[in-house]
Amino acid sequence: MTLATETWTAVCAADDIAPNTGVCALVDGQHIAVFRLGADQFFAIDNRDPKSGASVLSRGLVGNLGEHIVVASPMYKNHFDLRTGTCLEAPEHSVRAYAVKVADGQVSLSVN
Repeated sequence: MTLATETWTAVCAADDIAPNTGVCALVDGQHIAVFRLGADQFFAIDNRDPKSGASVLSRGLVGNLGEHIVVASPMYKNHFDLRTGTCLEAPEHSVRAYAVKVADGQVSLSVN
């Protein structure tokens, strides 16, 4: 039995992301939106808005809807849960969420 191992890709310094905003990173040819909430919470989801096809989710407004930490797409205002990638208004438009870690001030993603 072979166990899959996670491969981590460094994308930027944690301080490069202002609190309560997102940035776009290109990892293995994929556009990934990386968000920083407050001082030390980081999340990553696909950057492509599935309804419009535009690579814009990193530019959306972050906040919360009930217990969900979300980003609102700048295109159609759909809300995506930053923990799971689930689109709250239309689950069929959900995106992928990625594992994020911060070590020594560096943000890394696992896209496996």
